Amino acid sequence: MANAKEIRERMNSVRDTAKITNAMYLISSTKMQKAKRSLEAARPYFETIHSKIENIFRDADDVENSRYFVKEGSDIKLTGNIACLVVTADKGLCGSYNINVIRETERLLKKYPEATLYVIGEYGRRYFDRHGIAYDKSFIYRSQAPTLEEAREISDILLEQFDSGRSNRVYVLYTDMQTVMNSVSKYTRILPFEVSDFKKNAAGGKMMKYEYFPSASAVLETALRSLTTGFVYGALVASFCSEQNARMMAMESANDNAEKILDELRLEYNRIRQAAITLEITEISSGELAQKRKRMREQAKEWKDQ
Repeated sequence: MANAKEIRERMNSVRDTAKITNAMYLISSTKMQKAKRSLEAARPYFETIHSKIENIFRDADDVENSRYFVKEGSDIKLTGNIACLVVTADKGLCGSYNINVIRETERLLKKYPEATLYVIGEYGRRYFDRHGIAYDKSFIYRSQAPTLEEAREISDILLEQFDSGRSNRVYVLYTDMQTVMNSVSKYTRILPFEVSDFKKNAAGGKMMKYEYFPSASAVLETALRSLTTGFVYGALVASFCSEQNARMMAMESANDNAEKILDELRLEYNRIRQAAITLEITEISSGELAQKRKRMREQAKEWKDQ
C-alpha cells in the first residue's frame, strides 16, 4: 500500500499531466478556428470558378466531351487503375482519427487492389511502410496548417496522373467533421466531374454570353485545374479540423480522467492521513494510560511501604 508521500507525488504528477493536456486542448481549438477562417476566406474564389464553369457549359456545346467529365447516367465504373489521396495526421493523441482513415483505406484497397496511393501525414506513411502497403508518394508535414500552395502542388500531381492515363479516376480519402461530436472518414471522387453538377444551375439563354480565348475548352481546363485544387484544399482543411477536434475531445477526456484519478487519490490520501492521525492519537492515549497505571502502581507501593 502506498504511503502518503507517494500519493502526494502521484497527485502532483497527474496535475502536471493535466496542465499539458489542457494546453493541447486550447492549442487545437485555436488551430481549428484558424483553419475554418482560412477555408471561409477561400470559399468565394472557388464558388466563382464553379459559376464560371456553369457559364461555359451554357455558352459552349462541345465541352461535355472533355476527359474531365462524365455524363449523367453513364457507367463511371471504368476498368483501370484509380489514384487516391489519403489524408492522415503527422501526430497521434487524436483518438481514433488516424485509425479510421486507415481502415477506410484498407476497405478501398479491397475494392480496388491496384489503386495508386498518395499519402499525406507521417502516421499514414509509417503504417503503410510497416504493413508493406505500396504507395506512390508521401507528403510529410502537409497535414499541419494546410495552404493553397500545398493543395495546388498536390492537385498538380493528381492531375498529371489522370492526364497521363495511368489512372482514370481520382479519389480523396479524408475525414469530414459533420458535427462537433461526429466525424466520418470517407472517399470522394474528384475526377472526372459530373456534367450534371454544372449544367443543372447553368443560366438560361437570356443571360449575357461570353467569348472564350483561345477556346472554351482551354478556359474550361484551366478553371477545372483550379477547381480541383479547391477540392483538395477543402479536403485538407476538413481533415485538419477533424484532427484538431478529435484531439480536443481526447484531451478533454484526458482532463476528465485526471480529475477522477485526483479524486480517488485525494480519498486514498485522506484515508491514510486519517489512519495516521488515528494511530497517533491511539499511541498518545495508550502512552498516557500506561503512565497513569505506572503512577498508580507507584502510589500503591508508597502506601504499602508506609
